[in-house]
Amino acid sequence: MGEVPRSHPRYNSLMGRKLLTEAAADGLLADSALIAHGRGEAYDYLLGETTCESALAAIKQSALLMKHAKRCVISVNGNSVALAAADLIRCAAVLQCPIEINIYYRTPERMTALNSRLEKVRHEVSEGGAPTDWKGDWQAAVSKVTILGIDPDSLIPNLEGPRANCCSAGIFSADVIFVPLEDGDRCEALVEMGKTLIVVDLNPLSRTARLATVTIVDELMRMAPILLSYLVNGVSFAPPEWDNEANLDNSLAVMLNHLAE
Repeated sequence: MGEVPRSHPRYNSLMGRKLLTEAAADGLLADSALIAHGRGEAYDYLLGETTCESALAAIKQSALLMKHAKRCVISVNGNSVALAAADLIRCAAVLQCPIEINIYYRTPERMTALNSRLEKVRHEVSEGGAPTDWKGDWQAAVSKVTILGIDPDSLIPNLEGPRANCCSAGIFSADVIFVPLEDGDRCEALVEMGKTLIVVDLNPLSRTARLATVTIVDELMRMAPILLSYLVNGVSFAPPEWDNEANLDNSLAVMLNHLAE
């Protein structure tokens, strides 16, 4: 892909494709990863490729839950590392929580590649300066972010396949799990464990979206900086009791309105 000017109306989408293509060449992604991303892009068209009000409400609720968690963890797969590793590491640094790699098509080569990428990006984040309004020793905060997943020592109950593998210091003992780009089977298993599950899913009708505690119907690269801002600055108001189904219906209404235009 040639150089794309920032003035291009689909700049962010094209950059996402570029990041994923490069990540695939580097061995970070499963063969089906680009198909999954393309499916998400179709839903994003229906959102108007913007962060709607229902998504903002979900991001605020997520920030509250993550800030007040006893043991929060950010779980990542290949696509989320390719698209938003830096902002997810920034979020983990603010929260002082671990990041855990958890993938379905698990091979030693992919796990090593993803771990190496996260370590590289963590160094870049540490050297790149603190988020706006952050107070404290940023390099120390980033250095304390633990990257888990290479050596799982626990299993998620009632889940078959490689994604059942997890770390006792991460997913297994967490009370709040932030999971961009989740799959339905693991989502259901984690909810059955009593976890508070926050997911990012552009399809408000998916099994994952409907099962999660909070579903952010938004594009990951677009919402991650917003979440980071709320984690740093706090949420100015406490929303009423969270109704995830109602919020999903609001997101679906935005899509239907765009279809009707």
